[in-house]
Amino acid sequence: MKRPLLSIVAPVYNEEKSAGEFYRRLRTVLDANRYEAEILFVNDGSSDGSLGLLLNLQKQDSSVKIIDFSRNFGHQIAVKAGIDHAQGEAVVVIDTDLQDPPEAIPDLVAKWREGYDGVYAVRTRRRGETLFKKWTAALYYRLINRISQSPMPLDAGDFRLLSRRIADVIKEIHEKRPYVRGLVSWVGFKQTGVLIERDERFAGKTKYPTRKMLALAWNGITHFSFLPLQLSTFVGILTSIVCFIWILHTLYVGLILKVAVPGWTSIMLALLFLGSIQLITLGILGSYLARNYDETRSRPLYIVRSREGFE
Repeated sequence: MKRPLLSIVAPVYNEEKSAGEFYRRLRTVLDANRYEAEILFVNDGSSDGSLGLLLNLQKQDSSVKIIDFSRNFGHQIAVKAGIDHAQGEAVVVIDTDLQDPPEAIPDLVAKWREGYDGVYAVRTRRRGETLFKKWTAALYYRLINRISQSPMPLDAGDFRLLSRRIADVIKEIHEKRPYVRGLVSWVGFKQTGVLIERDERFAGKTKYPTRKMLALAWNGITHFSFLPLQLSTFVGILTSIVCFIWILHTLYVGLILKVAVPGWTSIMLALLFLGSIQLITLGILGSYLARNYDETRSRPLYIVRSREGFE
């Protein structure tokens, strides 16, 4: 069977209002550029009418393929599943909320044809996002780029093109909590970026509220950096020095000056200080231990309820 030029991997989670318009714009781009492509929608446990809409698209267009999860496993796992099933010479990952414009795909393909294995979209403008989200996103990208063992491009999300050989490497990685953009940077090969302007969501609410954004950020940091562990060690040493000085002070006041040491206040301050440091350190250690525990279990990364459009 001849391999298509492109595999478009598009995760879907409750995008009933935008998936149809996404397909229309994507199909227009593919047809205008005469790209032979397969469109892989990964339904990540949607509870609205997204699956029904996708099934109707598949009946109309044989290039549409659907991977339907048994439940919601999360965006990064949906991206990983799409890459696992992709057959194209290159794989384009793009969300269906239309914040990342399908019209930018030819720019990614052009760079790929120049010889780049990875082409990521760099966001020069983020319409429809609060100042807080823009500021925290910029801070996060710069922080993780500085502390990561595999530096990642600034202001680049999951909208990107992967060559066949990068996709094949990602396919062989079976981590339980994949952080795809980090894995792509870790793989290496020749990569570059193209500039895009990010639009507002076409419809509906964001699927990445603050809580999920923080969880994704922490996943990326603990996935590609040991700095939190190193910081916890540093904090432990610093706390020990402070406590040692406190002990010397207490002995001096009690044995040399013969002055009664205020008891309750000093003890409570010491307990609260040491307790907070210990809890923070244990929390950091727990995050890494939980990741190791998760990796040792033999559970599948995702469960597919059905596949449509595959031979």
